[in-house]
Amino acid sequence: MPYFTTSEGIQLYYSDQGAGQPIVLSHGWPLSSDAWQVELKAFADAGYRAIAYDRRGHGRSSSTYTGNDMDHYAADLAELIEHLDLEDVVVIGHSTGGGEVVRYAARHGAGRVAKVITVGGVPPIMVKSDANPEGTPLEVFDGIRNGVLTDRSQFFLDLAESFYGFNRDGAARSEGAVRDFWRQGMLVNLAAAYDCVKAFSETDQTEDLKSLDVPILIAHGDDDQIVPLADAAQKSIGLVKHGTLKVYPGAPHGIFSAYQQQLDRDILDFIAS
Repeated sequence: MPYFTTSEGIQLYYSDQGAGQPIVLSHGWPLSSDAWQVELKAFADAGYRAIAYDRRGHGRSSSTYTGNDMDHYAADLAELIEHLDLEDVVVIGHSTGGGEVVRYAARHGAGRVAKVITVGGVPPIMVKSDANPEGTPLEVFDGIRNGVLTDRSQFFLDLAESFYGFNRDGAARSEGAVRDFWRQGMLVNLAAAYDCVKAFSETDQTEDLKSLDVPILIAHGDDDQIVPLADAAQKSIGLVKHGTLKVYPGAPHGIFSAYQQQLDRDILDFIAS
């Protein structure tokens, strides 16, 4: 299994498949690069070099106590891309990963990044404040932190239901998807899982979005119960210069089933355009 060690001594696990223009995939919280297994194969099969990695504190990467914030996430990604000497890169991020790739592209990606794609991305900022009155109240994120600290095993099982929209009437529930969400979540270092909540909810990425000078596809389900469409994608599209907004009717936060199939086709179309 390939690992890269950053200048801070953080070991990052990554999977590297295929050959061609590189696509680098950043996962959501509390998952790992395993969440991108379908995309790794699909994109490699389509003639691209597909790379997915475990964020610090997640999956098989170092179980970090410090640096669990968006600045360090983006810096780690920058070092990995430089280590692999990738150019003309497409960076794709889901949920927290959406914030990570946007910050990376804005602060580190000049001359390397060709396109940015977010899926259920957290930018510009999730938490409610006087400046963001439509946001999610801080108490919701406090509840997530409490769930992680109190009984993270049960919390991740419960969270998977709304993450994939299985709690909706008529939804085709997958026990396997729930168990795999739990499996990946249980690999997260507790300190990293706790601190990442602040990173994905309170990091203001308004200026990151404004500074992007490459095309960005902003994909989002309109039944996303984790990162509401109106406070994320619909605000982000108004801040970027070269943006395309794609809304998926009835789609949840988690990338799964028919939504995943259509999304992957749209991603490949956007990259090739």
